Amino acid sequence: MAKNIIIGQSGGPTAVINSSLAGVYKAARSLGADKVYGMKYGIEGLLKEELLELNVLLDDRMSIELLKRTPSSYLGSCRFKLPDPDTDATPFVKLFTLFDKYDICAVFYIGGNDSMDTIAKLSRYGQQVGSNVRFIGVPKTIDNDLCLTDHTPGYGSAAKYIATILKEVIRDSSVYNIRSVTVAEIMGRHAGWLAGAASLASVAGYPADLVYLPEVDFNMDEFLEDVSALWEKNHNVIVAVSEGIHYADGSFVSEAKTSATDGFGHAQLGGLAAMLADAVKEKLGVKVRGIELSLLQRCAAHCASQTDIDESFLAGQTAVNSAVAGETDKMVAFECSRENGYTCKTKLLNLSDVANYEKKVPVEWINERGNNVSDEFVKYALPLIQGETQMKKENGLPRFAKLAKIVAE
Repeated sequence: MAKNIIIGQSGGPTAVINSSLAGVYKAARSLGADKVYGMKYGIEGLLKEELLELNVLLDDRMSIELLKRTPSSYLGSCRFKLPDPDTDATPFVKLFTLFDKYDICAVFYIGGNDSMDTIAKLSRYGQQVGSNVRFIGVPKTIDNDLCLTDHTPGYGSAAKYIATILKEVIRDSSVYNIRSVTVAEIMGRHAGWLAGAASLASVAGYPADLVYLPEVDFNMDEFLEDVSALWEKNHNVIVAVSEGIHYADGSFVSEAKTSATDGFGHAQLGGLAAMLADAVKEKLGVKVRGIELSLLQRCAAHCASQTDIDESFLAGQTAVNSAVAGETDKMVAFECSRENGYTCKTKLLNLSDVANYEKKVPVEWINERGNNVSDEFVKYALPLIQGETQMKKENGLPRFAKLAKIVAE
């Protein structure tokens, strides 16, 4: 790899997205890449020719180790949808001109479903114009909804945070001899992998009583019946709900659904916990609390899974090794086994088989009533939250990478 490469990060950040960045960088430099560039704010920044030169920042072990444990997207992110190159080639002409200008031989894009759409379009246009640039997608999403891969980097750490917080909230709710209901709202628009992680607290004897996922239709009357029955039986009830739960007609339960959307047309959701808490209070007249975990689920590096950090780094390394081996138009994926212990290895998928497809929680992992997940879900997710991060600290607080962003010339 005698030429240069460029890396971008896109979509929502995670606690370990920078570990994949570190994996790409370290592998590329060890294989002889001359310069490693970063897209400032993803493909949107690249269209403005906003590039960062990473060589002078990361060529030491400490920088790499800190970066692996620094949350959020170091390069900056975006939610920018490229047009179909067959309909509008204008941005692609600009991007490939920049690839030539900076002598780029490979492009790596770290992100989720929409990001795979972006690099798949770049790859397709490159094939149309006979470009030699190679394109590899590096998976990332706390939503865990990329298809054909066992799981995605970022999910394990978010799941660990959710299970930890729910366990702590359950302890807090038992302090007083007062019956109460707590509703925790968890991210997940169409897939319930994150909300399902609330069930992991059960391993330590602190289960969420009710867990609702968007894979099945939500019924308000049944929800209130379930809460009421548990409230009569127990001193407190803990409910975990995915932000994307919906009624049978497809409409979101959340009254906070607005007309606002992101760059890919996804509705912005929120306020569900408060809405359901109000419904319970009106029905039962009991003490209620609504908790929205919100952005905390994707930035809690202090609670990251070491398994997640290691696998994210591996995904980045595999992407570079694959490009050097001549692969292009691929996404790195995981193939795992949970029999006789947990094992994970990488494989490659065609971008066209991944982009714009969504992986949901298998319905057979959800109980008949639609208000909790099965032991199969726990068996699937539990290995992904293992291992404690060896986080560096200063004055009792996490130490993160503070790297000056040097603009490429």
